[in-house]
Amino acid sequence: MANMTSGIGTATQADQAQREKSRDQHRAPLLAGIQRYHDLDIAPFSTPGHKLGLGLDAELRERFGETLFANDVPLGGGVDDTHYKGQTLRAAERLAAAAWGADRTFFLVNGSSAGNHAYLLATIRPGDKVVVARDLHKSLLVALILTGAIPIYVAPRLHPELNVGMGIAPADVAAALDDHPDARLVALVSPSYCGVASDLTSIVDVAHARGIPVYVDEAWGPHFHFHPALPQSAMASGVDGAVTSAHKMLGSLTQAALLNTQGPRVDAGKITTAVGMVVTTSPSVPILASIDGARRQMALHGEALLDRAIELAADARRRLRAIPGIGVLGGEELGAPGFDLTKLVIDVNGLGLTGFDAESLLRERFGVGPEMSDLVGVVCLVTIADTPERIDRLVAAFAAIAAEHRSGVRPVGADLRSSGAAIAPGKQAMSPREAFFAPARAVAPADAVGEISAELVIPYPPGIPVLAPGDIISAEKIAYLEAGAANGMYLSGPVDQALETIRIVDDGAGASARR
Repeated sequence: MANMTSGIGTATQADQAQREKSRDQHRAPLLAGIQRYHDLDIAPFSTPGHKLGLGLDAELRERFGETLFANDVPLGGGVDDTHYKGQTLRAAERLAAAAWGADRTFFLVNGSSAGNHAYLLATIRPGDKVVVARDLHKSLLVALILTGAIPIYVAPRLHPELNVGMGIAPADVAAALDDHPDARLVALVSPSYCGVASDLTSIVDVAHARGIPVYVDEAWGPHFHFHPALPQSAMASGVDGAVTSAHKMLGSLTQAALLNTQGPRVDAGKITTAVGMVVTTSPSVPILASIDGARRQMALHGEALLDRAIELAADARRRLRAIPGIGVLGGEELGAPGFDLTKLVIDVNGLGLTGFDAESLLRERFGVGPEMSDLVGVVCLVTIADTPERIDRLVAAFAAIAAEHRSGVRPVGADLRSSGAAIAPGKQAMSPREAFFAPARAVAPADAVGEISAELVIPYPPGIPVLAPGDIISAEKIAYLEAGAANGMYLSGPVDQALETIRIVDDGAGASARR
């Protein structure tokens, strides 16, 4: 009987703790801090210079309204005192850590990019090896340049027909670590831009068995932790650190992101220092407060809101697939057990169009704005903000485009997907940092084959490097970039965005010497 009573007592205490945690999630310390500031009726003699919107350009006031600027108050000397004694931001970050299942969370006002830079700066030194996914975001590549690390690239496996990255295989991570037992970190991107999640739990097991931490760029998965039908989140998978972009899929302002960390494998104090090095010392309180509000919304109502978003995406996927010439990728077609059900990857090459063509038509004729396009199709996001009416508008636009374009003649380069073979790792001749700072010269793309890239060449979106500094440039990648540029692809990174020239390392060796 005593044991039964003890068990009941333990359960009651656990239930009470859960209720306390749930009650805490109703709080939004940063939003409350803004309200306190207004309640005090402060006459500001501090930044920002517009002083609660009183000094605005007239058109700016008309476009954005007075409310935004009235709430654009400073963090120190506004939401908190000038010495941050109230620790308002820290209180908001603690609530976010509880919501995402982390030990420590940092709010970021310059996107997940800042988290990528901070985490690598805190964990590796110049010359350290990092096993890194080749579908890394531009900001992770920049972090390699900043740190002087040597990447050991691991490519996502590709679907044999659809040329879609299927995530990083645990066996490939294990093989890379076996070949490079001195590696200091595993850094991955999951989910991919197309919504495919890697088996993070198995990858964590592989790396942790060797004492190596795992870091994940989870920019596209801020919602994963809040619905059981979505792939398991990075924190729930046991990774040591993960950055996630609240602004991409949740209800927060652009640039809002979080860096989540857990476990003993990385020095928490060093991460705190690194975050302070890469984020602005004048953070936008509206962006910070929007993270606070989005956290509260997801902690309290996330599953119900995501139920609706998932249902809307499923409806759109079903109706779009019924349109001749349109294909929509999903977990079943790909054979990917981890797939973001809210993401619509819509192929239009069966209509004789590139994704660039389709995006232009969608925007200019139908007022529909997809997230991105490439030579194969477009990607559209369904979030907690969408409605049945918006889905109807999306489907109707594609139906109208398909009715006018049924030639079935595939455009040149239409088998080249941004997440496929174009971003596969090639040979490296130098580390990204060495190549970035090396003497360089500009040559025509045809003359760059076999040379060492001195710059980043990144179709954006999705922001995955086709060429990284230090890569030996292949003819296949030049063909992909030229086809994309000819069809209107935006290239981030190169000095010559028209790609009439590419900067190569001027080391005096020449391509023939590297063959």
